[in-house]
Amino acid sequence: MQLDPLDFRKGLGCFATGVTIVTTLSPAGEPVGLTVNSFNSVSLDPPLVLFSLGRHAYSLPVFLSTHHFAVNVLRDDQMALSNRFARANPDKWNGIAYETWDSGCPILPDALANFECHVRYTHNGGDHVIFVGEVMRMACDPAGEPLLFYGGRYCAREELEAECS
Repeated sequence: MQLDPLDFRKGLGCFATGVTIVTTLSPAGEPVGLTVNSFNSVSLDPPLVLFSLGRHAYSLPVFLSTHHFAVNVLRDDQMALSNRFARANPDKWNGIAYETWDSGCPILPDALANFECHVRYTHNGGDHVIFVGEVMRMACDPAGEPLLFYGGRYCAREELEAECS
C-alpha cells in the first residue's frame, strides 16, 4: 500500500506531542538551537532520550559535529519562544537568557524540564537523522504545564482533555 504523504502527516498530527528546543554549541562556540517535537525517552537504564532532525535542517552539520546536546521542554506560556526557534534566523539568540552546564550547551532556565545529553548514537531515519543521547544531568518542574502540539497547532492541556472526555 502506498501512503499519501499528506494523509500520513494528518495521521501523525493525531498524536499530541510536547514542544522542545534542542540546543548545542557550534565548533566556534556559538549557541545553536531549534524547535523540535520529535523528542521521546528511549531507556531508563541507562537514561537515554532521542530527537530527530531533518536532513535539510541548516543546523544538521553542527549537530553531527558535536558530542553533546540539550533538550529544553517548553512550558505552556513559551509559544513565542518556540516560534522564534522554529525559524531559520541568525539572531534567534539575541536577548535570550540561558545558562550552561557541564557540556556548555545552552540551557533555558525557565523551561519545564532540561536534559543535558552526551551523544551516544546517530541513526539514519529516512529524511531525518535520529540522535540518541545519554542524559548526564537534568532539572524539571513537574508542577508546570507543558506546551503541546496537536493537529498541526499549539494547544493547551485543557483543550485535549475536553476533546478526549
